[in-house]
Amino acid sequence: MSLPFDGLSILDRAQSRLGSSESDTLRRVGERAQRAERLGYRRFWVAEHHGVPGIAGSVPAVLAAAVAARTSTIRVGTGGIMLPNHQPLVVAEQAATLGALFDGRFDLGIGRSLGFTQAVRAALRTGKQDADRFEQDIAELLAFLGGTAPVPARPQDGGRTPVFVLATGQGVDITARSGLAVVLGGPALFRDRIPVLERYREQFRPSPWWDEPKVLVSVNVAVAGTTSQARHLLLPEARALAVSRTRGYFPPLEAVGDEPLSVREEGFVQESLATAVHGTPADVARQLTELQARTGADELLVSGGAFDLEGQARSDGLLAELAAA
Repeated sequence: MSLPFDGLSILDRAQSRLGSSESDTLRRVGERAQRAERLGYRRFWVAEHHGVPGIAGSVPAVLAAAVAARTSTIRVGTGGIMLPNHQPLVVAEQAATLGALFDGRFDLGIGRSLGFTQAVRAALRTGKQDADRFEQDIAELLAFLGGTAPVPARPQDGGRTPVFVLATGQGVDITARSGLAVVLGGPALFRDRIPVLERYREQFRPSPWWDEPKVLVSVNVAVAGTTSQARHLLLPEARALAVSRTRGYFPPLEAVGDEPLSVREEGFVQESLATAVHGTPADVARQLTELQARTGADELLVSGGAFDLEGQARSDGLLAELAAA
């Protein structure tokens, strides 16, 4: 079987591993990007998280520059820069600079999420009012990128950098009105009907960035020789997510041992596994074909971290083989 998507990409959140330094974590992001390029992946994106013990990636523009410097053909981007944390002019300047330095290979993915905790939001000097400005901030960002703002952004981008929005709910409507590509993830992807995508396609207004709706779906994927092995790859992140939802912090990934979880935490683990795609190559091809049929998505953005780096590398390779079949 092959995969029905037009493109296959990776979102790497630079998740730390217990017993490994954050420097090692960031270096491994670059190594994974190099491997993804050799395997034929279309895009490799990095994310923005602040004050999270288990995530080393806090400055996506800087990390994307390091990744782009270690690669030559794969598109490199942010998934995403959280616009409420930044001035639109600065984000436009970062995107234009990366595009100019790396032969137009940069993708600008943006989002509207605030910091994970009140302490982080205070440190970033952001609040709900900043997230409420998202549509206005997008308009300003596009004006800077397109060269129509009162203040010119340098270097000039001329609207060449593709812009994507990581969106849910209201954010999807804003994305459609702005004429941008949308990246959608989460439990909604596993329902038979996805109203937000229907609205996005109905409300989409063509723009200088995209002539027609463009949908990327982001989902955790693990491919292995057996379903049990694939599930084992997903478990460290699923357990870390459960801890974050019950204890208020996201820890570094660690090998799955005998430490018991509470009933509530175990429930969250099962929820995470239910919204991931995993199994043998044939199982994963079937699940992803069903996902594409439900969503009509153009591209697949593979997310999810792993403690077992060799297993993750094999999974990336097996998925690339399916895409190339």
